[in-house]
Amino acid sequence: MANPGYGKRTAPAEPGAAFRPVDFSHLPAREAYIAAYVHRLPEGAAMDVKSLAKALPLYGQQAVRSALNFLSRAGHLHRVRGLASTGDGGTRWVFRTFWSSTARDSAWWARLLGGGSALEATTPAGDTPEVTPSSEPSPAPTTPETHRATAYQTLARLGRVEPRLALSDADCHALTDLVVPWLERGASPVSLMKALTAGLPDPVHAPRGFVARRLRDKLPPMPTPQLTPDAPEPRLLGRLMPECTECGVPGRPAAFVGGLCQGCRTVCPGHSMQGAVHPAPTSAATLAREAVRTARDHRKPANYRRDRVLQP
Repeated sequence: MANPGYGKRTAPAEPGAAFRPVDFSHLPAREAYIAAYVHRLPEGAAMDVKSLAKALPLYGQQAVRSALNFLSRAGHLHRVRGLASTGDGGTRWVFRTFWSSTARDSAWWARLLGGGSALEATTPAGDTPEVTPSSEPSPAPTTPETHRATAYQTLARLGRVEPRLALSDADCHALTDLVVPWLERGASPVSLMKALTAGLPDPVHAPRGFVARRLRDKLPPMPTPQLTPDAPEPRLLGRLMPECTECGVPGRPAAFVGGLCQGCRTVCPGHSMQGAVHPAPTSAATLAREAVRTARDHRKPANYRRDRVLQP
């Protein structure tokens, strides 16, 4: 989790969206994988590149940064900053990342981050029409049978992920009871798969016995209630300002197209949503933007400082 005031914030969704499956199949494989992970993160989770790269063993910091930039240009996330009081008479910048499981256009983000009502934005094409509260289906409750079905499916997929742990149908049924406690304690099929496949010997002579031993030995602890942070949520002193996805320079919400400021749309014309042709930037401007972007990845909330340059 990030420090109070920082981290993930989920953007408002249209009514009924919570009961529709989230689909990132339109994204490239890497971006879809990271988007699915970010979508499952709780409110206030750390969204900096270093924290995400530590939690995603398949990708390093550069790959995560590139994927987040892609997701921002695709309309799924936007980084913002705001000036907040520290409670002792001082002020500091707080940084947040707004996330939307549905890709949104630049006008929708400008309305949201500019203080307008995001729910007044046009529903993306292909989405299900608005559902009234009286007609919304109730979410399906999680039952022991649901856990058993998920456990069997996870075990059945294990051999496709790691051939050394291929299990038969009888093996999957026999091991299901050992998987159910994992799911009851909050483990996801992905985390369960990682726990079973990490650091395997070569070869694995008895996959069923090996998996059974790992399920018993690596069973996670019972979940504990989440502690309330000691520090209160900082009080914002003004509106949030979006940051450019590429260089991190803040500005007015309407100044960004596809998550990019005008300068970065010039440097990266392939990402421009307007197709305008601008003169090439000077080398000094390019170096300055690279320096700001590097500093953004290594900032620490407690003592981070940045030149407060606003996008006109």
